[in-house]
Amino acid sequence: MIGRRFDLRMKNGDGVLQRLASLARDRRGIGAVEFALLAPLLLMLYIGAFEITVGLSVSKRATRAAGAVADLVTQQDKPVDKTFLTTMSDVADAIFVPYSTSNLTLKITGVTLDANAKAKVKWSWQKGGTAPYQVNAPVQVPADLQQANTFLIHTELSVPHRLMLFMADNLSMDTMSITIKREYFFRPRTGDSVECSNCSS
Repeated sequence: MIGRRFDLRMKNGDGVLQRLASLARDRRGIGAVEFALLAPLLLMLYIGAFEITVGLSVSKRATRAAGAVADLVTQQDKPVDKTFLTTMSDVADAIFVPYSTSNLTLKITGVTLDANAKAKVKWSWQKGGTAPYQVNAPVQVPADLQQANTFLIHTELSVPHRLMLFMADNLSMDTMSITIKREYFFRPRTGDSVECSNCSS
């Protein structure tokens, strides 16, 4: 009787062990489990690569637009006015295609340096037609451009850019806005200075 009970226990134990061994050998569904583990990481890498690509493209366009505007203004051999400077916004918008420029800001400033190489605002204009700086307000100029009795065109361009972020803590998507800024100082190409006939009004 005792031997029979022992045999039954052994048989039941063998059945459990066999089931565990069979489960360990079973590979069905392992692909789904691996995908579930890797999918968030792959999604994060894909979105991150895409956002970096778009951000670099916007950054390059900001650099190109600010430089192009400064270059065009310094090529003028006669005084400019608000009408001409307004077209510089169109130049920047064209460079940013296909990205939106609804919140783009553009400032153009005529900077004069006196006999002591002190830089001051002579005139200024910004997108919208107003003057962002007061006449004779001091201007920070790079050291290599601080030469007495000279004139500079200063362009400032900024554009907000929205980044899509992958939140690893709750596997959700969020956005963050950053501002890309560029500025240039250019010397006049054809004369000693570039005047603006109605920027002070």
